[in-house]
Amino acid sequence: MAAVLTVALVMLAQAAAAAPAAAQTSSAAPAPKPQASESCGTPSSDGRVIVVCTQRPQGYRLNPDVMEAKREMKNPGQPVRPGGHLPPDCASVGPAPCMNAGINLIGAALTAAEMAKRVAAGQEIGSMFETDPQLNEYQRYQMAKARREAEATQKAAEAKAKEADAGRTPSDTRPAQKPPR
Repeated sequence: MAAVLTVALVMLAQAAAAAPAAAQTSSAAPAPKPQASESCGTPSSDGRVIVVCTQRPQGYRLNPDVMEAKREMKNPGQPVRPGGHLPPDCASVGPAPCMNAGINLIGAALTAAEMAKRVAAGQEIGSMFETDPQLNEYQRYQMAKARREAEATQKAAEAKAKEADAGRTPSDTRPAQKPPR
C-alpha cells in the first residue's frame, strides 16, 4: 500500500513540474490578436483565435418613464379614501344599525345582466369586481410616457414658433401701406 502511494506521489510531482513548463512554452508565442481593421466577415486561418464582432455598447440608460412609474408606485399620492371615512361595519348596535340581512337580489340580477352584456360584446368583466381600483406599474408607465411625449411635442412646437418668428424680417412685421394716388 505504501509503495502504491509513493508511486502516485512521484507521478503527481512529475505532472506538476511539466505543467508550468508547458505553460511557459505556449505563452512564449502568444496568439496574434485581431486588429481593428480586420473585417469580421473573414475567419482567421489560426484555429486558436476567436474573433467576436459586435458594436460597443454606448452605456446603459434607464428609461425615464419606467423610473417615474416606480417613483409613483412608492409614493402613490393621496389616500384612496380622503378624510379617513370608514363605512359602517355592521358589528355595532346603536340608533342606526345595518339593516341589510342577506343578499341584495335586485343588485345581483343587475350585476348578472351587466356581466352577460359585457361577455356578449367581448369585453372583460374583472373590473366590475374591483372595490379599490388602483393603477398598476405598467399603467403608471404608460401615463408617464404620454406626459413626456406631450411635453416633447409642446417644446418642439414652441421651438418651431420661435424659429418662425426669428425668420421674419422687420419689414414683414410692419402693416402694409396703401399705394400713393
